Amino acid sequence: MSEKEKPTAAFILSLIGGIFILLGGGMMSMLGYWFMGGYRGRGFGMMGPFGMMGGLGYGFGVLGVVGLVFGIIVIVSAIMLNSKPEQHSTWGILIVIFSVLSIFGSAMGGFGIGLILGLIGGILAITWKPTQPKA
Repeated sequence: MSEKEKPTAAFILSLIGGIFILLGGGMMSMLGYWFMGGYRGRGFGMMGPFGMMGGLGYGFGVLGVVGLVFGIIVIVSAIMLNSKPEQHSTWGILIVIFSVLSIFGSAMGGFGIGLILGLIGGILAITWKPTQPKA
């Protein structure tokens, strides 16, 4: 395998998908922070409109952190796919798994775009075949 042979399309799509998942997780985390009272020092906690102790804020905060972690895993897997293309199946499987799981953690899988791009990039990584040298 020559130095130039890499699953470039899979890398780019997975990287962009991971960035969207990361952004979705960040948005969910900020929403949780806002509901817990971080915005202007007051929130909806302690028997407010969203339940005792700001239950909605905790939910958004946890989902946001999960989305951030999934986004980081997809981005790292995409970078590893580009640097170690001989292990394309392993990195592609990780990208697909965490892109699908991101639907639970970050604004519906990075606004939907991160989920779709991650799936396409991961599938391309799994099915990528380097060209055979001509004998």
